[in-house]
Amino acid sequence: MSKPAIVSNSSGPDTGVILRTENITKVFPGTVALDQVNYNIYQGKINVLVGENGAGKSTLMKILVGNEQSTKGRVVLEGEEIHVRSPQDAMRYGIGIIYQELDLCPNMSIAENIFLAREVVHRGIIDKRTQQQRTGELIQRLEHQIDPNTLVSDLRIGAQQIVTIAKALSQDTRILVMDEPTSALSTTEVEVLFRVIRELKSHGITIVYISHKLDEVLQIGDCITVLRDGHVVAEEAVKNVDLHWIIEKMIGRKLETLFTRKRHEIGKVLLRVEEITLPRVSGGYAVNHVSFELCKGEILGIYGLKGAGRSEMLECLVGANPRATGKIWLGGQDIGGNTTLKRIQAGLVLVPEDRQRDGLVLTLSVAHNMILASLEKYLNRFRLFLVRKKEKKAVNTLIKELSIRVADPRNLVVSLSGGNQQKVVVAKGLLTSPKVLMLDEPTRGIDVGAKHEVFEIMENLAAQGYGILFVSSELKEILAMSDRILVMSKGIITGEFTREEATESKLINASVVGNGLTNEGKQQ
Repeated sequence: MSKPAIVSNSSGPDTGVILRTENITKVFPGTVALDQVNYNIYQGKINVLVGENGAGKSTLMKILVGNEQSTKGRVVLEGEEIHVRSPQDAMRYGIGIIYQELDLCPNMSIAENIFLAREVVHRGIIDKRTQQQRTGELIQRLEHQIDPNTLVSDLRIGAQQIVTIAKALSQDTRILVMDEPTSALSTTEVEVLFRVIRELKSHGITIVYISHKLDEVLQIGDCITVLRDGHVVAEEAVKNVDLHWIIEKMIGRKLETLFTRKRHEIGKVLLRVEEITLPRVSGGYAVNHVSFELCKGEILGIYGLKGAGRSEMLECLVGANPRATGKIWLGGQDIGGNTTLKRIQAGLVLVPEDRQRDGLVLTLSVAHNMILASLEKYLNRFRLFLVRKKEKKAVNTLIKELSIRVADPRNLVVSLSGGNQQKVVVAKGLLTSPKVLMLDEPTRGIDVGAKHEVFEIMENLAAQGYGILFVSSELKEILAMSDRILVMSKGIITGEFTREEATESKLINASVVGNGLTNEGKQQ
């Protein structure tokens, strides 16, 4: 394809800058997402872009790759003003992107996803063998062993993220935008990705790296730009900054004010689980005879490596897997034989790991997403229509209580930032009047400020007597927020620690039981 026409010349490229935006402004109904943003991307560097959810990072990147059009301003590539009207234009300019929320077709294979709309054709027929071979090479480059014919729907989120990265690498790019590429990856997978990024950099590819994991930013970045409330507030070389500097620029608060707990009373046993078991189709157990108790007002953290069975256990508790067995008592009532609907009505609710795939209907409004799990409460007496006044009151109350930033509840939920989408999923659960709230990786892909707000919500709910089950792969979060911690490995509970007993080394050691490693990485 031919390159899109150059619109006009600028005065010339800035030294070291391959692409820049000049006074980019983007206005959505009811909000200004970007306000006269001047952003520089340096050639051959790893350009880190950080900011709270809603700061405008994803909107800025969508403009650069043609998925959004700016209201005002211009984009300059190597000294020439360009108009990127579509992703196809961006590809012709050599600009590619890996989105935070995975853009894969679950009913297609890995190879079919990677070559979607770019199929290898020989004599009018798709050359599947060549596609599979190239896919295998890409996956191996990412140090994974996955059959290219595997359906994406059969992969866990971490493996799907690897496929998304492979898809981007399959296209010849000069500037590669990575929007939260490690949000669902294990520590080992992150190390592999970093090696790939450094390899790309060594070949002259420019990287734009967006992440809320600030330790990663300091490890991988060359230069850093901070967005806040739609404005660029700082630009600096990564070697000249530290974690405190980044957080203060992002949110205007000091690090010490985040991730703190207030002490509150813990009551009697609210949830009792005995011998929860989920067999694998291939043999063995995803969840292996797990038993525990959760008290009223307690935040029970569940830590473990990917594949430990944490998410599967929560799915068993909410009744999402019919093959699961075991006994569950909630408030003294046996709910083990109930359907998912009955368990929700009894007071169990799950906020899933993948909010967009499993927690939201992206084509619906914020308000309608919030009431989806409790529609019966808002029907008229003939159960034919929603009572708008009642619905509006419930929705507005939770928007205020959870500080959901939305101009109008009738706006599509997809228009919200990741942190605010997560709050909508929490609100949907709370409108069912639960007794136990189960949160599976609730801070995945959200910034440090939004994490603080999610933790405040958890704290307030626990103080009101809710039982909280909290799954996280982040050690600091688990240690900071939990009253008690369970560690899982290979589907079983391998450790239990009080808040006072728990340390990073104890949790790590318990998480690798059965994996043949200690936390020093030596064979047992």
